Amino acid sequence: MQQVEQRAGGDRAPQPAGAETSDSPGANTAATANTNTATADSEAARRPAERRRPRLYVIDGLRLVAALMVAVHHYIGTARAEESGNPIWGRPVSEIFPNLSPVAEYGWLGVEFFFVISGFVICMSSWGKRPRDFFVSRVIRLYPAYWIAVLFTTVVLTLFPVVFQPLEPTQWILNLSMLQEGAGMPHVDGVYWTLWSELRFYLVFLLVMATGLTYRKVVVFCCGWGAVAAVAAKSGIPLLVTFANPESAWFFIAGLALYLMYRFGQDLLLWCILGLSWVMAQKEIMGRVQFESVSTWGVSLVLYTVFLLLMAAIALGFADRIRWKWLATAGSLTYPFYLVHYSAGATAIHYLHDKVDARLLVAGLIAAALVLSWLIHRFVERPLSGFLKKGLTGVFSRLGTPAER
Repeated sequence: MQQVEQRAGGDRAPQPAGAETSDSPGANTAATANTNTATADSEAARRPAERRRPRLYVIDGLRLVAALMVAVHHYIGTARAEESGNPIWGRPVSEIFPNLSPVAEYGWLGVEFFFVISGFVICMSSWGKRPRDFFVSRVIRLYPAYWIAVLFTTVVLTLFPVVFQPLEPTQWILNLSMLQEGAGMPHVDGVYWTLWSELRFYLVFLLVMATGLTYRKVVVFCCGWGAVAAVAAKSGIPLLVTFANPESAWFFIAGLALYLMYRFGQDLLLWCILGLSWVMAQKEIMGRVQFESVSTWGVSLVLYTVFLLLMAAIALGFADRIRWKWLATAGSLTYPFYLVHYSAGATAIHYLHDKVDARLLVAGLIAAALVLSWLIHRFVERPLSGFLKKGLTGVFSRLGTPAER
């Protein structure tokens, strides 16, 4: 995650003083140039001024916290784990963790937190970049760890099909594309549904990136995308619903508005966009509450509101002094951790819950998943990302070269 600074103005350089006089042949040209310069200065003055800010290490930390929330929820907070005789713990998890399971029931909110952070980070990392650079960065960030996770989970479920069943070969092979939901195929691991939302966000955001990111364009994008997402469900047009992504759009929009606050400073319009995203997100939060069947809307609303306020504080600079570099490493582990923790972890609990203390088991599984995530990051993501970046950059260079006659 790297911020690319860009000049906000686009001002034209003024003409040298005394180069033309009112009686010279070039006087009209000079006057026109001065007028254009004054106009550009006026327009630049009306634009929000960009501010140079340090790397936001705290965002990396929040990403890991969100991932840990989701993991704890999956291990000890789901409705399935609360069922009598469930294949994970063998009995209701509330009997094993009477104090922790009521808290873990709200860990699913980590996904919504992810979406907000993703809107913030994607806008930050893509500012000033070309669409091809954005495409390459997303491929090398998403696919190497994902391919390993798909293969790892498929092997685990094939060897131990007790909690979850493995997919057919044609299904898990299609999962390698990350487009399985669009093709109507099941996921190798249930947590991969969030990747479909992320991919659609990247696609629609690429449209505004193609013309160059500015404060105005991102604001217009937030308003336009939000308007389409708000009416897509009633349109009866499946393709529009797919691209509008109404189930996640308002979380991404909140992240975009927060990044504009971070880059340009707060203003009433950005607060209105953030407030509207909070209002519109309530439908999706309620839907998630009903789907999870373990939490309440009121507490979920409070937690999401607190998170947005925390993100707003970060956007306004209150966390700029947090410069713990180890948080960058923690952030790099978040994605592979999210991909590998669920199915394999639930399977391990099935076999070990009667042999290991429950608290130690959950802590050990989280630690093991973090270690595996570091191994994936160090020995798969890094080398494979470099290879893919070089190859894709070469492909785009060839595509940009006129064909030889």
